[in-house]
Amino acid sequence: MIKNLEGCLEEVAAFIHNESVSFDHRKIEIKQLNNLVSYVDKEAEKKLVEKLSLLVPEAKFETEEETVAQFKAGLRWIIDPLDGTTNFSHGIPTYSISVALAEGDSLLASGVYEVNQKEFFSAEKGKGAFLNGERIHVARNEQLANSLIATGFPYYEFEGLDAYIEILKKFMQTTRGVRRLGSAATDLCYTACGRFDGFFEFNLNSYDVAGGILIVKEAGGIVSDFSGVEGRFDGVETLAAGGVYAEMLDVINSFWKN
Repeated sequence: MIKNLEGCLEEVAAFIHNESVSFDHRKIEIKQLNNLVSYVDKEAEKKLVEKLSLLVPEAKFETEEETVAQFKAGLRWIIDPLDGTTNFSHGIPTYSISVALAEGDSLLASGVYEVNQKEFFSAEKGKGAFLNGERIHVARNEQLANSLIATGFPYYEFEGLDAYIEILKKFMQTTRGVRRLGSAATDLCYTACGRFDGFFEFNLNSYDVAGGILIVKEAGGIVSDFSGVEGRFDGVETLAAGGVYAEMLDVINSFWKN
């Protein structure tokens, strides 16, 4: 499964990379405030649907660009064909392809391909997480003061912004730094392999986080909403971390009210 999945994502990543060389930012469409899409997203999604249909013929699809009939239950692939479209459109080389195979509320397998680094992160339920075939683990550091964490700034829905700013301020004061790469899938995978100690963001969608969530969990991390409830992958609230999970949750709970 995973080897075939890597081949699928690698081919689509090559298409995205080739398009990036001569991409015209005037071809960007606006779905809603600061939520962008391009023909590259749509074509990449079509290619993924075609290839994944051969890999698991019985699976349906839940995709960001809705180029195919949508299913949010049963056995399905959850797809973000280009996580980091704004980066892509501005020539910033941090964006990923993210796919996850889910059945009901359970994540079974996933792959995230960071296009420009040519890094393939993968996981199968109960079988561990891997980067280019090598097993990975979350950071074991348990001191927030020694941590580097990632987040994503709200960019089109701003309810909860005041609480988020207070959380961000606290993390800026109590960690080695906070990074905002512009791709939640990449942030989660970097957390899974220990580059980041943790990641938090809200107002995302399932296709943004499903692939990365399974990889973090299989790498030994904890993923929950901001109340500490595990098992969600809808993206509404996402906290993922290794050894600093408890401290991050405490900070978030100091300001975030559900």
